[in-house]
Amino acid sequence: MSLARSSLLGGLDLNVSLDAPLGSLTWFGIGGHADMLVSPRSEEALIHLIQRCHEQDVKVRVFGGGANLLIDDAGVSGVVLRLDDECFRRIRYNAEGEVGAAIVGAGVDLFGFVQDTKRRGLAGFEMMAGIPGTVGGAVRMNAGGAWGEISTALQSVDHLSWDGQHRTFDAATLGFRYRGSDLPSGVILSAKMILQEDDPVTVSNRVKEIFQHKRSSQPMGESSAGCAFRNPDPDGPAEGRSAGALIDQAGLKGHRIGGAVVSDQHGNFVVAESGANASDVHRLMDDIQARVLDRFGVELSREIVFWSREEQ
Repeated sequence: MSLARSSLLGGLDLNVSLDAPLGSLTWFGIGGHADMLVSPRSEEALIHLIQRCHEQDVKVRVFGGGANLLIDDAGVSGVVLRLDDECFRRIRYNAEGEVGAAIVGAGVDLFGFVQDTKRRGLAGFEMMAGIPGTVGGAVRMNAGGAWGEISTALQSVDHLSWDGQHRTFDAATLGFRYRGSDLPSGVILSAKMILQEDDPVTVSNRVKEIFQHKRSSQPMGESSAGCAFRNPDPDGPAEGRSAGALIDQAGLKGHRIGGAVVSDQHGNFVVAESGANASDVHRLMDDIQARVLDRFGVELSREIVFWSREEQ
């Protein structure tokens, strides 16, 4: 290990992969490598690592489930954190003695948590059925859809600032809104969810209904990262139309650049076909934005996050 890496990583309980194939871990399945992909094996190791990165001015990114992420073909520098150790994937039900309350680690898989709450007859998280990713990533972007957003079940967030300060935020103070909040940048450690006891069959039927609707209307079996763009302000020039509707009305379903194509099933999904690279997806999204702006005067904002070496 080089002297610089030793001063950053040495003596900490970490799993470290150098020049790690990061793009293949995303839902697109394309893109370059991470210079350092680091999985802390304890919260203490994470805190020390974050503090060292802060002191040494090393860029840190947090990799969740890779569900709404595109990695540049040239890869990314700095440290990419992956909270996939068991210590970040714990679920503690009846938290603090409250029936229905659960403290959920940031690395917990959304699909798995939906299924677990369904089996336990705990209602209030069904709206996340069919949404990929981790709890931490979902809280960060206030993920959700037509059935609701994760913030509706959220009571508090355990958070680590970039200088290593641990703090718990009351969700009611965080200004959650469509695909955003006032939660400071940093690392989400866990989230406290408030759920309600219900008949397991009733909860299961709700989950099944939501999942079946998504499966019938979205290309869930293809290499896509979920919705490519956020829905525009309904009071603006979009006149209440969703991003998918605008893309469809612009005649862009099936439009392609290289191996990237707009889904025929849902206009707001970009699919990476065999042979595609990140540049294809990036250029296609640029083209979609330009064409929708030219046709409707609506500037679409990206929901998919793009990581590159040049990103600050």
